Amino acid sequence: MSHHDLHTDILIVGAGLGGIAAALAAAERGARVVLTEEHPWIGGQLTSQAVPPDEHPWVEQFGVSASYRRLRDGIRDVYRRSYPLTLEARALEALNPGAGWVSKLCHEPRVALGVLEEMLAPWRSSGRIRLLERVRPTAASVDGDRVTSVTLSSVVGGEDVTVSATFVLDATETGELLPLTGTEYVTGFESARETGEPSAPDAAAPDNVQALSVCFVVEHVDGDHTIDKPERYDFWSTYAPQQWNGSPMLSWDAPNPRTLAMDRRSFTPNPGDDALAVDADQSRTPGDGNLWTFRRIAARDLFAPGHFSSDLCLVNWPSIDYFLAPVLDVPRSIELDRLADARQLSLSMLHWMQTEAPRADGGTGFPGLRLRPDVMGSVDGLAQAPYHRESRRLRAVTTVTENDVSYAVRGARGATRYDDSVGVGMYRIDLHPSTGGDTYIDVASTPFEIPLGALLPQRVANLLAANKNIGTTHITNGCYRLHPVEWSIGEAAGHLAAHCLATGRSPHAVQTKSDYLADLQAELVATGVELRWPTQAHPY
Repeated sequence: MSHHDLHTDILIVGAGLGGIAAALAAAERGARVVLTEEHPWIGGQLTSQAVPPDEHPWVEQFGVSASYRRLRDGIRDVYRRSYPLTLEARALEALNPGAGWVSKLCHEPRVALGVLEEMLAPWRSSGRIRLLERVRPTAASVDGDRVTSVTLSSVVGGEDVTVSATFVLDATETGELLPLTGTEYVTGFESARETGEPSAPDAAAPDNVQALSVCFVVEHVDGDHTIDKPERYDFWSTYAPQQWNGSPMLSWDAPNPRTLAMDRRSFTPNPGDDALAVDADQSRTPGDGNLWTFRRIAARDLFAPGHFSSDLCLVNWPSIDYFLAPVLDVPRSIELDRLADARQLSLSMLHWMQTEAPRADGGTGFPGLRLRPDVMGSVDGLAQAPYHRESRRLRAVTTVTENDVSYAVRGARGATRYDDSVGVGMYRIDLHPSTGGDTYIDVASTPFEIPLGALLPQRVANLLAANKNIGTTHITNGCYRLHPVEWSIGEAAGHLAAHCLATGRSPHAVQTKSDYLADLQAELVATGVELRWPTQAHPY
């Protein structure tokens, strides 16, 4: 295998939302960036994982950065410029192309991909950002408390590349650089003795990690589009985990995250609902009564008659949550086997829907459900990458715990305020079933801040977290893992690295010295980053 070396100011491994936000921030400040991505599409959970943006209720007014708002506006602009929207849909300022109930901006992943590519394009043309595609990190070199280089191996048979950099940002989905660089980290549940969290167990459980999901998109059209019976269908169709109270997982039934009682959802394709009237707000209603419209990413009635023969429905439901075994810190061969099994679970759910699912008319099966691999950019019709809800997490300078964000703990005081805030976020503490047998943990939270100290390892001097690998716990990861928060984490990491390059300051000095910190925060505010919440934001 041939090999070559590169040097850059900032290496960002992982071109998900955090990695892209970091690259843009650093390039705009004059730094040279190498950005890497393993999967065919950049964009992470928004594109290759196909998850519509999970956002707070005030996203149209405040609570996200200006650059994240440009991303959202860009997605809507594509639909307005290029799609045959109805006049009524075109007039909607807060256009929701999918009219899904999970988000105010449900859309096709490929549209987001194009907008992200456009945001990067001027910097790639200038050479300020160099994107290395279809590579994953496989080794790293360190010198004392500094990372000196990272080696990236091609996943499609190309040559290895070793990149040395002044600063290294881990923007991978699972904190892959942490073990490679010897950076201290944690996985799974911390103990209540360590964190003092009300929802933590008595004993730590590092292998007890949230479920991952492999999403897919279907339409409902004439004809029989039933897929071949998946290899693991006999197992998954009879699997009845304890979290489901002994009921089959492949069904319309699943635990209610807040009450844990088994709830039955309905499923009515192309229901003819009023797509213009959908007002997605997770603080008021979960919106999952009809699974078809819950994460719908294209509502055909918002477009000219005949443009879409069917709505496009994204399947990211409890029934495809893979929590049979963890995939972090296991041999690569075992990891790949388990990820393949997660894909079998998703295919099994589709086959069950096509052949065995009960219908409202008393019949069985929806053979008209058809996979859309073209929408997913994949051969098998499943998402290119699994949606990892939980990553390895830094042993950070600052660790955010349930006691910092839980409404039950904080009450009217609101979330902990951090002098070193570099962004804001909001979502309920939303933990899916986990590999250790735990069920949902769903806790009301309060609008929170992102402390700079959560991006900094306790020891390593030039490695920054730029994704869901920051200093949270298993519990608080459940509210810091969502799209706009990941973007804000990456944006802050990119600004910090470029600031340190320009000033000669270290990241840890910026976090501890009040005048240095004030300089960074002023730069963040000048670019449209919000550091505090307005008073009208409320817990939910």
